Amino acid sequence: MKPTIKPANANFSSGPCAKRPGYDVNALQLNLLGRSHRSAPGKQALALACSQTARLLGLPEGYRVAVVPGSDTGAVEMAMWSLLGERGVDALDWESFSAGWVTDIVKQLKLPGATVHKADYGHLPDLAKVNFDNDVVFVWNGTTSGVKVPDGNWIPDDRKGLTICDATSAVFAMELPWHKLDVVTFSWQKVLGGEGAHGMLILGPRAVQRLEAYSPPWPLPKVFRMKSGGKLNEGLFRGETINTPSMLCVADYLDALNWVERLGGVASTIARSEANLQVIREFVQSHDWISFLARDPATLSNTSVCLSVALPEEQVKQMVKLLDAEGVAHDIGAYKDAPAGLRIWCGATVEAADLQALMPWLAWAFHSVQPAN
Repeated sequence: MKPTIKPANANFSSGPCAKRPGYDVNALQLNLLGRSHRSAPGKQALALACSQTARLLGLPEGYRVAVVPGSDTGAVEMAMWSLLGERGVDALDWESFSAGWVTDIVKQLKLPGATVHKADYGHLPDLAKVNFDNDVVFVWNGTTSGVKVPDGNWIPDDRKGLTICDATSAVFAMELPWHKLDVVTFSWQKVLGGEGAHGMLILGPRAVQRLEAYSPPWPLPKVFRMKSGGKLNEGLFRGETINTPSMLCVADYLDALNWVERLGGVASTIARSEANLQVIREFVQSHDWISFLARDPATLSNTSVCLSVALPEEQVKQMVKLLDAEGVAHDIGAYKDAPAGLRIWCGATVEAADLQALMPWLAWAFHSVQPAN
């Protein structure tokens, strides 16, 4: 039977993600619109975005946070083009975005002898084979596969190379072992439901040391340059951005950080995301026609939840269109490079009640599009 209760918020996109509960654009502090980002108040707001991020995430002493251009992609590229090349590199590839970083390393930077650890969608590469004498580039959570690394135990404390971690769909939703991560990147539009186009770059002390001691042999575009006169540009980590940011987006991000604070901090946003995953887990356990793309339960993402459906690809696409047309789930088709299926965002800004309302609709859509016998 067709369900009668619909989610109050049907936005389950994996990026840009749903706005926080109770979001009202009219409540944003917009006094800096039309002001220069280089004005004293402008720099103060950008510096607050950096310092609040560091405080809420509980970053260790010596870790620096910057707002950079180009979303998470810009932050990752900035790190790779500025830091890689001093030694060998190991890159982990198990879904679309991690494959993109491999392409940059092998075909754009053309680093000699790069080692690629590859796995199919739904699986992780063999983490025991990663060589930490080299720099290591990886995603914490595979946004397009729903597969995350289970923990940081595979990363040694005495590593010689740097760890460069794209954590865009993990920050504020998963426990991260900061002392094992030398570079971390994320974007506002993921777990916090912020606006796009801006990235966050977190550098640990070992990354700063590399940056100051090493200069890559290739030219760096202006938007990638993090040092001046051989030293780290500290102003970048105090809100003095390289390019012009949107102060409207900054106000939106500060609103999201204030929401995290009111919830009780990052532990609360992690708990919300894990509770959301549990709603889908219980549904999957009770229906034999749907399953997680992640094969190992220990690697199951609690943000970008990717699901396989026992239907031909065309019928899966019909399910997605039907749910969208009914106004119960927008933008939940699998990523274009991933196996056909559903991808439902379960980050902290999504309400568990909305996921609970959505589940009966998944069953209805499945039975509605099944080929006639």
